Amino acid sequence: MMDINNLQFPIGPFVAQHPYTDEQNRTNIQIISALPSKFINLLGDWDAEKLNTPYRPGGWTVRQLVHHVADSHMNAYIRFRLALTEDNPTIKPYQEELWAELPDAQSAPVDLSTQLLRYIHLRWVLLLNSMNEADMARTYTHPQSGKTFRLDEVIAQYAWHSEHHYQHAFQLALRNNWSH
Repeated sequence: MMDINNLQFPIGPFVAQHPYTDEQNRTNIQIISALPSKFINLLGDWDAEKLNTPYRPGGWTVRQLVHHVADSHMNAYIRFRLALTEDNPTIKPYQEELWAELPDAQSAPVDLSTQLLRYIHLRWVLLLNSMNEADMARTYTHPQSGKTFRLDEVIAQYAWHSEHHYQHAFQLALRNNWSH
């Protein structure tokens, strides 16, 4: 039996580090850039039974997971645009657990979200690659925690988020001997 913590955090929890180097930023942007293709390649021939399988006991289904990533990354893209055009804006949080329970997250075809990720990431990565050192230091504030986040840290968080959720699906496939 696998440890539930390893199932929940297959690459470990996110750990911020400061400062981020240009090389780390480029690597993190590349991880974000690669995510849509990784999901498309992994999930391309999965049937409804596989997509409706929770990645861990008590966890979301793969379908909900992919829709969550699209929701999350759309919000991230908007937050970056706000932070790059406003002085330390307060972002709008959302209830990701409740979003994952909405009918579309439970039943919509995953290709809707993988294609959405594909195009959101094309725009987002274009924006991320245009950012200079001053842009990386721009911030936004999350109203629930009151914490102010630098954009280079947020890039690292979303690189982690990308791989974290990809690994949920990938590790599920490995555990179940699903070809990919």
